[in-house]
Amino acid sequence: MSDTPVEGSFRAELPRTALAPEAHLSWILARIHALPAVELPLRDARGHTLAQEVTAPLPLPLWDNSAMDGYAVRAADLKSASAAHPVTLRVCGEVAAGSAEDPPVPVASAVRIMTGAPLPSAADTVVPVEHTRGEDREQAWAAEHVTVLCAPHPGANVRTQGEDVAHGAVLAGAGDELGARRLAALAAAGIERVSVRRLPRVAVIATGSELRKPGETLRRGQIPESNSVLLQSLLAENGITATAVTVSADNVSGFRSRLAELEGEVDIIITTGGVGPGRHDIVRIALESEPDVIAARIAVRPGQPQCTGQLAGGAWMFALPGNPVSAAVSFELFVRPALLAVQGRTVIERPRVATTAEVPWRGVAGRLQVLPVRVAAGKDGLRCRPAVEPSGVSHAVGGHGAADGYALVPADRGDVAAGERVDVIMVGS
Repeated sequence: MSDTPVEGSFRAELPRTALAPEAHLSWILARIHALPAVELPLRDARGHTLAQEVTAPLPLPLWDNSAMDGYAVRAADLKSASAAHPVTLRVCGEVAAGSAEDPPVPVASAVRIMTGAPLPSAADTVVPVEHTRGEDREQAWAAEHVTVLCAPHPGANVRTQGEDVAHGAVLAGAGDELGARRLAALAAAGIERVSVRRLPRVAVIATGSELRKPGETLRRGQIPESNSVLLQSLLAENGITATAVTVSADNVSGFRSRLAELEGEVDIIITTGGVGPGRHDIVRIALESEPDVIAARIAVRPGQPQCTGQLAGGAWMFALPGNPVSAAVSFELFVRPALLAVQGRTVIERPRVATTAEVPWRGVAGRLQVLPVRVAAGKDGLRCRPAVEPSGVSHAVGGHGAADGYALVPADRGDVAAGERVDVIMVGS
């Protein structure tokens, strides 16, 4: 018996009333939950999200130390020093970086010191070597005396204990992403392990009987498959390696079987294609039996039809349109925020930057227009221009590949005139 969908086996139409994109995202975020926390060595935690705040077990710096190569001194000994009337001090010791020595600094004396070395307890100031003169410049570091050419301020060139981070201060909060700079700050404070949210396990399924592997000979009606490459790469850009990637023909039972296989293995399933109201839209048809998955029309262009929700087996479903730009826009507006939310991230949407439209373009009445644009710096700030023809954006994969960001034109705005402000979210190429 044929598995081809037939009239009457599914709801004939998607909901007539389109949801605002913000409402759809709010619906998702109200229902999706953070993943469990795991403990990882700091070196393995890059790209993860903290599950609990981290406080400093040590002050930073750990002790007063030198910010310069030079001489640790008593500032009071150099009040009168100047180029015209330099002051000569006896050199009575040396402290290198990593040294635990704490040599005395008698009156009218100095101790050679290297950047990062602990400041001797009896000193309060560091004079940079550039502000001194030795009897033989080449041998200045070996001389028994040093001549200081200016009067330093007390405390000059000294990093005081805890001036960067006090003991017990919050270094990073729950929901913060662990990037290179934050990891370095935690390592400098002596943190060895952190509690983070597990990364989501995500499967990708691109549907369509017309899809063929890149490089295959194409017959009439067939096209190279690109959506799985798109989604796998978008996941990678967000620090997630796809657990499974499948290309599926338009077959309801085969698609359902693949969902059943994946449900116990992944947290999220992302599909492309088959979500419209047509008789061959197998994804929407296959999801009819899932009570917590909704078929929705979103007031956005591109990306209007969506099927979203939690499958009975526990995995979350994001069924996106099949046109490549529609899929990419849907990922940016709905999937990416959800991926960050399940990791407990505090910031889940990209910042918007203000640009000026270089050329006019037609808007979309009643829907948020998300237009791929090229962004460049101009004399008066950032400027943008469409990377694709606005009237055919959903399938314009070539122009989309050259875009730097998405222009966001609100539903109530309409056409965009040259010179007008346009908000853009930068997404790279």
